[in-house]
Amino acid sequence: MVTISIPYGHGNLSLDLPETKLAGVLVSKAHDYKAEGTETEIVQKALDQPINSLPLSELAKGKKKVVIISSDHTRPVPSHVTMPLLLNEIRKGNPEAEITILIATGYHRLTTKDELRNKYGKKIFETENIIVHNAFEDEDMVDLGKLPSGGDLKINKLALSADLLIAEGFIEPHFFAGFSGGRKSILPGIASKDTVMANHCAEFIAHEKARTGIIEGNPIHTDMIYAAQKAGLAFILNVVIDSEKKVIEAFAGHINDAHITGCEFVRELAGVQAIPADIVITSNGGYPLDQNLYQTGKGMSAAEATCKPGGVIIIAAQCADGHGGEGYYNTYAQADSVEDIYNQIIRRSAEETIPDQWQSQILARILLKYEVIMVTEAPQEMVENMFKKWAPNLEKALEMAEEILKNDNSKITVIPDGVSVIVQ
Repeated sequence: MVTISIPYGHGNLSLDLPETKLAGVLVSKAHDYKAEGTETEIVQKALDQPINSLPLSELAKGKKKVVIISSDHTRPVPSHVTMPLLLNEIRKGNPEAEITILIATGYHRLTTKDELRNKYGKKIFETENIIVHNAFEDEDMVDLGKLPSGGDLKINKLALSADLLIAEGFIEPHFFAGFSGGRKSILPGIASKDTVMANHCAEFIAHEKARTGIIEGNPIHTDMIYAAQKAGLAFILNVVIDSEKKVIEAFAGHINDAHITGCEFVRELAGVQAIPADIVITSNGGYPLDQNLYQTGKGMSAAEATCKPGGVIIIAAQCADGHGGEGYYNTYAQADSVEDIYNQIIRRSAEETIPDQWQSQILARILLKYEVIMVTEAPQEMVENMFKKWAPNLEKALEMAEEILKNDNSKITVIPDGVSVIVQ
């Protein structure tokens, strides 16, 4: 027997599998990467040696208003490590700078005070000026014209009021933007709901280049990098983390050059060869990315890349926050079939995009090809209303999968952390 371990919430789920059934395990090399130095030393080294940019302390000189865009509660950016160093670099160059931390919620719910305290630590939470972006507050937005796609580019006015705009984040494979990090701090991070919906339209989500690990030719990325440039994003700090959410590498400097360098590092670590199987077991990497059903398309898209047509995807995700998106959930709960959902979405123009449509579209694409079983704390009725099956544990999920396939000897591929890999 082989015991597999799947991240789930703040812990793990385990499952014993016969060796004869296990086709293979797809794991990012990041999980075994041996970092040189402590997390703080790695980040500080990146700040000391920025890519195609002056050091942040130099950029901060003479700048009165500095805005740091920071990822929200759904992203495992170790801000308790990165933010103190960023603040120190800014104040080293300009002790009198007025610094605001702007939380990039994108289209997510607002980050709570408890989540902010846990993310930054008590000192930063209580002493720094932290503002949470709200994509639905039109009066907070400034119109910057049109995106390359033709959509309206509107972003938070606080960012545009800055004399120096910087962003922190992390780089991982992303299921339609290619990679996270860099330009995503602006779009969708601090963009208006209208801008997010235009960028995440059905045409772009369906584009062959809008896939994990692809940036060149990806229309979603093209819009994002344009938005970052128009916003005046001057400097980024992006980290790479392992399965324990610890920093193993960091990249700082020019908004595109530093990000691309980091993406290539992640591509080298995250690239895995597909091992086709009838059953694929995966996860959304545990907390914080498995807080809700909305985010689980990321893990499922990795499984999609290696599951045989007509197969079964099992995804373990705690989903303590439930569905995570009213539009996303209602699209399924009120529909007669997955086919109807997909056809309705694919016919919509960019101007007709509705909230959470992109996640609904990706889920529909997957459900049209595979059965999906969820091991989750989300209510069974909620899961089943979204045309998926619910299981209380991995053992039961596997039993259900074999019943669906009518084969108790089906081969199984395991992707312990579906968010961390690029399946090729």
